[in-house]
Amino acid sequence: MNAVFFAIVLISFLIAGYREITWQEVENTASPMEALAGGMVDTATDAVTLAIGLIGVMALFLGLMKVAEEGGLLTIIARLLRPVMVRLFPEVPAEHPAMGAMILNLSANVMGLGNAATPFGIRAMQELDKLNPVKGTATNSMVLFLAINTSSVTLLPTGVIALRAAAGSQDPAGILPTTLFATLCSTIVAVIAAKLYSRYFPVTAGAPTSAEDRPPPEDYEIDAAPESEGAVREAEAAVDAGSAYPGWVSAVALAGVLALIPLAISFGGAISPWIIPGLMVALLGFGVAKRVRVYEVFVEGARDGFQVAVRIIPYLVAILVAVGMFRASGGMEMIVGPLGAITGRFGLPADALPMALLRPLSGSGAYGILAAIIENPAIGPDSYTGYLVSTLQGSTETTFYVLAVYFGAVHIRRIRHALAAGLTADLAGIAAAVFICSLLYAA
Repeated sequence: MNAVFFAIVLISFLIAGYREITWQEVENTASPMEALAGGMVDTATDAVTLAIGLIGVMALFLGLMKVAEEGGLLTIIARLLRPVMVRLFPEVPAEHPAMGAMILNLSANVMGLGNAATPFGIRAMQELDKLNPVKGTATNSMVLFLAINTSSVTLLPTGVIALRAAAGSQDPAGILPTTLFATLCSTIVAVIAAKLYSRYFPVTAGAPTSAEDRPPPEDYEIDAAPESEGAVREAEAAVDAGSAYPGWVSAVALAGVLALIPLAISFGGAISPWIIPGLMVALLGFGVAKRVRVYEVFVEGARDGFQVAVRIIPYLVAILVAVGMFRASGGMEMIVGPLGAITGRFGLPADALPMALLRPLSGSGAYGILAAIIENPAIGPDSYTGYLVSTLQGSTETTFYVLAVYFGAVHIRRIRHALAAGLTADLAGIAAAVFICSLLYAA
């Protein structure tokens, strides 16, 4: 992200500088450099204003998620996933600690709990490495796990919903069916790609790695705060103690998730206004049924939401200022315009291209791009482009970040087909997002 950030700023400055030198003065019209400076100040102010507006909504959703987590919803989802995971990962013993950590990681992603997903994922990689016969080289299980991780099915993209609400959306939860559809498609493609590509990337022994060889993660997600080792072990123990539900229960649950897609497509307009109020009642009711002290736990989660909203201000300022410079300099129009003329024919407008290109590289950068797009009065959160970029943010993962951090945690240098599988899943997620948003929200 360091290189991307500096490159955007430098290119913007050079383009504006060239235009300033060749500019013919026009009365009551700002020069290119004046426009560049004004864009920087305006977008920095807008970034802070947006973050302040995000605090309340983020606190609400993280409070609800905390109640669900304390009530054991994460463990319930994990037990539902276990029969599927055992079949996807035949090389991993069903009762091995790696299986429990992987299940918890994917369960957290399903619920939109990024705080919990990262430590579980790192723990899963550490346990998978214990089964690795060739240290320093990724196993098929590692690659498949990360491919699924980067495309994980998402039921509640809470962060994106919160941002849409802060941007004034009349239907902030309208991306639930589109995100679910896109993530289901990308996850299926991720599994197929990881299994298929493994034939062309055989495992070969190489020189052992050392701690110095560990690739430094340069682009940590804004919600990737690690949890304590004790909390991770406690959650894994809870899953192991509960074992798995019978296979038919998992099959019924999966069928129910799949049934939500045509239901949402057919009755999305009628259902959408009920989603957020119904979600609050359902999660609080779940907490009450599980004898959770819902008020105290909600407040604790809301406190975390406040901290997250404040913590993202520097990220938003950095990326929004860079994007604002790029747009004010004319660079955005120069680069995206020709590409957008081509991709626009396939439902991917020029305004959404920066989001699609940056999402695999930087989570915080893509978040800033999303904010810039839906805050743009000419676009807005409830336009086709607004729904599309919101779906892209919620349905694809920062592939390069995941590979760097997770493989770095176990000193893996030879990642084999992991990058190819992850990028294939990203492309599938983008294509699925374009398809479903065109079906539901295209004018």
